[in-house]
Amino acid sequence: MNRLARTGGTAEILHWLAGRAEGWAGLVGPDGRVLHAASRTDQAVVPDVVGLMAEDGNALTGRGARTYVLDTGAHTALLFPLSAGDPASPVLVVVTPRPVAPGLGTLLADVVMPLSLCRQAETLERRRRRVDLAESRGREAVLHLLMTGQLTIAQQVAGALRPRLPDPVRVCVVECSADDRDEVARICGDADGGRSWIVRCPVYSRHLILVMPGRGPEPDAGEAPTDEAVAARVGGCVVGVSEPVPLADTATGYRQAFHALAAARELPARHARFGVSPDLALAVGPHGRQWADELLKPLLVHTPRRAQDPGSQELMATATSWLAFSSHATDHLKIHRNTLAARLKLIGELLGLDLHRLADQSALDLALRVRATPAPACTPAAARTPEPAPNATAGPGTGKPARDLDEILAHPAVRDWADRQLAPVLGFEETMRTWLRCEGRLGPAAAELGLSVPGARKRLTRLEAVLQRSLLRPPSARYDLWLALRSRDRAA
Repeated sequence: MNRLARTGGTAEILHWLAGRAEGWAGLVGPDGRVLHAASRTDQAVVPDVVGLMAEDGNALTGRGARTYVLDTGAHTALLFPLSAGDPASPVLVVVTPRPVAPGLGTLLADVVMPLSLCRQAETLERRRRRVDLAESRGREAVLHLLMTGQLTIAQQVAGALRPRLPDPVRVCVVECSADDRDEVARICGDADGGRSWIVRCPVYSRHLILVMPGRGPEPDAGEAPTDEAVAARVGGCVVGVSEPVPLADTATGYRQAFHALAAARELPARHARFGVSPDLALAVGPHGRQWADELLKPLLVHTPRRAQDPGSQELMATATSWLAFSSHATDHLKIHRNTLAARLKLIGELLGLDLHRLADQSALDLALRVRATPAPACTPAAARTPEPAPNATAGPGTGKPARDLDEILAHPAVRDWADRQLAPVLGFEETMRTWLRCEGRLGPAAAELGLSVPGARKRLTRLEAVLQRSLLRPPSARYDLWLALRSRDRAA
């Protein structure tokens, strides 16, 4: 009995009791609802628990009895409350054939205490899991607010949790087995003394996201930083870390950490930090900000026709999530795939873009990133408005904002950014151009290159290692590559 209480809990004890009684055993609530039940034979009689509980309640409250036995023809029902004197306590009900086996009543009286303890332990465990789930969902909500730039609301929600949100931050993505995420989260918390926000990624079941302080106490001599310590302590995990970014730029930090993760998979240490790289959103200058505002204006001023339709803020968050996570945006936003498709169709109609085209996706991604970048952060060198490119042709889309994208990509600061992006991949340009020309789809690109799909995937994996950016899994660097190639081609 004690062994079953330690290892099997309520269900195993009732299963054992049903065998000893050669009948039916169950826990029944005071309202007659069966909480747990077990029977070992097909001939076991299931009692009328509602009627039994009505008679049992009258007997226990009216007569002050601690147990109740009722003969029902060929069977006997024995009722034992788990907590005497408590009318809300569940009742152990056992139905056994007549005559009652010797010692069964004593056995049931003895089993009441371990059964009651098991039920209390299981109730506490359920409550603990609900609390853990609520905290996990709360942290996920705060991360979502940070990723969509709603810093004030994120800090208000985070005020009820610990630790406080740091500023600036480093974002760390840990890839491990999905079954080990809870244990790895505990190790991460121990490694940095509980200073980081640890969130189970809602999109990738194998990822943990850590929002770590960007500046903090230096580790002691011989002690590795948190991200390196986790990579060393957890076998088989891979870690990517961003450079320090303001808390408001958590989305940028996440993209950097995700790209670093792609590079870390090819390294023996299974750990990589994002290399310093200029951001196109910082190079486009005020003219780029004006272009982004003009492109996004129909979305920003959109007013839904019905109260249940998505508003401007929801559509902006949907576009940002879809560009970052592709079809996984349904997990990120907690919406149905049909809802996502309907919102994307509306976004495309409002902006005059074909979101099935990589060119239009790249333009929208750049516009959203420029708008998310604080205005004072735009580089002074990019402040001069560029002259229109001669013979400019329509890039992504067909409207004036799309044509103006060529003017922005022709700016010297942007061309310098493009040269830096493309410098490591000069030997892979044919593969890269073909893949981008096929809208980033692996199958058509493999067919055009005359390769098998695994062969094309291997080439792109090597390209990821050279670029130190993720290409095959979103968030992908394909938008930056398309824009860099467009800029260089316009310059040529």
